Amino acid sequence: MARGQEKKNVKKLSEVLLRDKTSGPKKAGEKGMKKAEKFAEGYKAFLNAAKTERESVDFSVKAAEKQGFVPFDPNRHYQPGDKVYYNNRGKAICLAVIGKKGASEGVRIAAAHIDNPRIDLKPIPLYESNELALLKTHYYGGIKKYQWTAIPLSMHGKIVRKDGSEITVCLGEKPGEPQFTITDILPHLGKDQMAKKLSDAFTGEDLNILAGSLPYDSEEGADLYKLNIMKILNDRYGIVEEDLISAEISFVPAFQAVDIGFDRSMIGAYGHDDRVCAYPALEAILSCKAPEKTAVVCLADKEEIGSVGNTGLASEYLRYFVADLAESEGLSPRRVWSLSSCLSADVTAAFDPTYAGAYEPQNSCYLNRGVGVAKYTGSRGKSGSNDASAEFLGWVRSVLDKAGVIWQIGELGKVDQGGGGTVALDVSRLNADVIDIGVPVLSMHAPFEVVSKLDVYMTYLGVKAYFEAK
Repeated sequence: MARGQEKKNVKKLSEVLLRDKTSGPKKAGEKGMKKAEKFAEGYKAFLNAAKTERESVDFSVKAAEKQGFVPFDPNRHYQPGDKVYYNNRGKAICLAVIGKKGASEGVRIAAAHIDNPRIDLKPIPLYESNELALLKTHYYGGIKKYQWTAIPLSMHGKIVRKDGSEITVCLGEKPGEPQFTITDILPHLGKDQMAKKLSDAFTGEDLNILAGSLPYDSEEGADLYKLNIMKILNDRYGIVEEDLISAEISFVPAFQAVDIGFDRSMIGAYGHDDRVCAYPALEAILSCKAPEKTAVVCLADKEEIGSVGNTGLASEYLRYFVADLAESEGLSPRRVWSLSSCLSADVTAAFDPTYAGAYEPQNSCYLNRGVGVAKYTGSRGKSGSNDASAEFLGWVRSVLDKAGVIWQIGELGKVDQGGGGTVALDVSRLNADVIDIGVPVLSMHAPFEVVSKLDVYMTYLGVKAYFEAK
């Protein structure tokens, strides 16, 4: 065989047998990249408007009602194309579009979470010390504590007064509003701090919010710095110190979502994990008309601390919601669940060349290679993992490929480096087929994370294709 012909045959054989390594942007083309850019603008608006789970639910309800969704009534019988939602205590939400086959052959679920690592106030937070007013906190989720010092923070949440009235709080997001911070020691005096291990240099009790530096204008009385802050809060919100006991107040980075890089190909923001999957899932069901099988999106709370509580997916509310859908059609909920499937839409780690030693390059996800699929997550020998079946992974591959979705597959990092879990385990306990799918993230769980615009858009197309598949 001539050498030229041999090279030609090798190239053809490689194209048939080996994995396609064409870059995501090249696969998407100019038209696809423009669509990704447009989709990213909507996502950035969501990031700026919804920095907590409560704000994410409020955003979702407003967006859903604009598209004709109505509160779910378990006593009604719905027709194909009907759109419903269930708001679980303002902190989690399920949305559904009734399919042509209803729930008779199972439902298709996309589940993401809308809580993020943050700094929460303790029940009795306000104190003064050495002519400063401060707030005691208890951090939420897995954070590197040092990353949360010396950055601007905004205050979000809800206060319930003794009389039962409720006050929604959002301060530090609009231009001209005051912001907050957690102080750090200057390097000139940081000898003792810098001699410690990174994990010991900052403790949870060190994460105190700087709230003020002026005393109440009085020549007599105690706690004048604390009193001055409470007077401001009383004037603004009509509350007294005791009302903070029945409040959920969080401090989050005050950063706005921005484009990253000279090429503007990435988005930097607080809380990509997991709003970067929640938004595409929401958009996918909002654009869903009348799928073959009923489509469900669940945006859950509490994933960052184990999916606990009645708004986390270790609770029963998703099971109840699907059961109600089944029973409204005269179907057995247990049977419906056993025929159902779920995309656990959660982020994965993007390969970071600066910290390449933590990754196994061949089995990592990368920016701009599309939505990331993970057959399993967990740690220490797949502990705490769902580990999807080959049959379900094969079907998902087929759906993505037929829809022209750019996708990749990978693990979180090296086998014994660490690991993490998702809501996949909670849904799979209900005997549904589940697989993890989501956006690769740089600097995950930091106050400022980075994702690729193309990957966000492909996640939307992937969820949409899943809902629409025959």
